[in-house]
Amino acid sequence: MALLPEELERYARHIVLADMGGAGQAKLKQARVLVVGAGGLGSPVLLYLAAAGVGTLGIVDDDGVSLSNLQRQIIHRTEDVGTPKTESAARAIAALNPHVAVEQHRTRLSVANASSLITGYDLVVDACDNFPTRFLLSDACYFARRPLVSAAVGQFDGQISTFKPYLTGPDGTPLPSYRCFIGDLPERASFPSCEEMGILGALPGIIGSMQAMEALKELLGIGEGLAGRVLMYDALLARFFTVALAWNPDNPLTGRSPGITGLDARNYT
Repeated sequence: MALLPEELERYARHIVLADMGGAGQAKLKQARVLVVGAGGLGSPVLLYLAAAGVGTLGIVDDDGVSLSNLQRQIIHRTEDVGTPKTESAARAIAALNPHVAVEQHRTRLSVANASSLITGYDLVVDACDNFPTRFLLSDACYFARRPLVSAAVGQFDGQISTFKPYLTGPDGTPLPSYRCFIGDLPERASFPSCEEMGILGALPGIIGSMQAMEALKELLGIGEGLAGRVLMYDALLARFFTVALAWNPDNPLTGRSPGITGLDARNYT
């Protein structure tokens, strides 16, 4: 896919990169990325992927912009309060980069729509804020064989990983899935929301920007991804650390005796 003259200027700092060049930028222009959630994590993800020239961005979110979002959800503005987040985000992306197409999915990810949404894209970014949706999204990406860049944030900490459990590692065992990392779906009461516990506004900006970086690396096929590793950040101590993540042969999705062979609402409640 040829780049227009104005795109050559816009992406000049990309094109001079030895690992990217014009071919890499053209690859981004052809790419289709689905971002689930247009909130704290989704905001920097969408802005940086749009700025980088990812050709098509899909946004899944059924919420509207509220005033309390603006402390961290930087893709939205005060005048957007009351507007659907997909609409507000699409407007911001158009203002940033008119060469990016936005597909708005003003809905909540569900068992009924997950597969059809995901299969239309090359890569998926998990920027949601609850465990049932994360589990559904990760399972759906496994069945659709789509890489998933997933992240979560707490009050002062965050984590990020990439999941490609449909592939195998150098030793022949499957790469770990989200279920290898978390285990069973946690009880809702054991993980209070940010509305209940609070969150430092800049934190999702840091983690979301890293998600955008990992997504770009996956699309371009450069560097070392986070499949099989979890990168963690402690904002109060200003420390990053990485832990290895292994395939769990007893997990119900990709284990030796999988009990989950398709998307079933009973697995996400």
